[in-house]
Amino acid sequence: MTALPRLVPRLVLASSSPRRRELLGRIGAIPARIASPDIDETPLNGEAPRAYAVRLALSKAQAVPRAEGEIVLAGDTTVALGRRILPPADSEDIQRQLLGLISGRRHRCISALCVIDTEGRARTREVETVVAFKRLTDAEIDAYVASGEGLGKAGGYAIQGRAEALIRFISGSHSGVMGLPLFEARALLIAAGLPLG
Repeated sequence: MTALPRLVPRLVLASSSPRRRELLGRIGAIPARIASPDIDETPLNGEAPRAYAVRLALSKAQAVPRAEGEIVLAGDTTVALGRRILPPADSEDIQRQLLGLISGRRHRCISALCVIDTEGRARTREVETVVAFKRLTDAEIDAYVASGEGLGKAGGYAIQGRAEALIRFISGSHSGVMGLPLFEARALLIAAGLPLG
């Protein structure tokens, strides 16, 4: 009696972020499906940044309907100054405030991941990266805001663009600050049964 061939799981990315899709391609994990989970991202009263990031990653993964043979990957990147969770830069005014807060100071980028395997088991990981910008002048902040690059981003900047030239120190995962820590994502996907070389 011949054994039935084992089906290769299909990957679902619970994010509409083109950056996360691009990053996944770097490890050979091309999503079969993109899903945009709709969850409330308001921090809970007194919630610590790391707990917040993990909760959001898990909530996003669980919010996506999973068909048979599918693995779901979700992530969240939270920028924190001490215990303060910094919001996304939803406007230029907010972006200016955020850049002023992190100017010349170290802050943390916490990237949380959640993978739900074909059996419904959820695995989470989080990675913390410390980032320090140079002390930014008003002119540098104005120029960066005018570029439009960090609008909508956690902390008000995108490390993969012009902001990288303003960062004097980074310790941790560069890809994690971009939105998806690749080392941890690869390990979680392999553990969930996705064949990656």
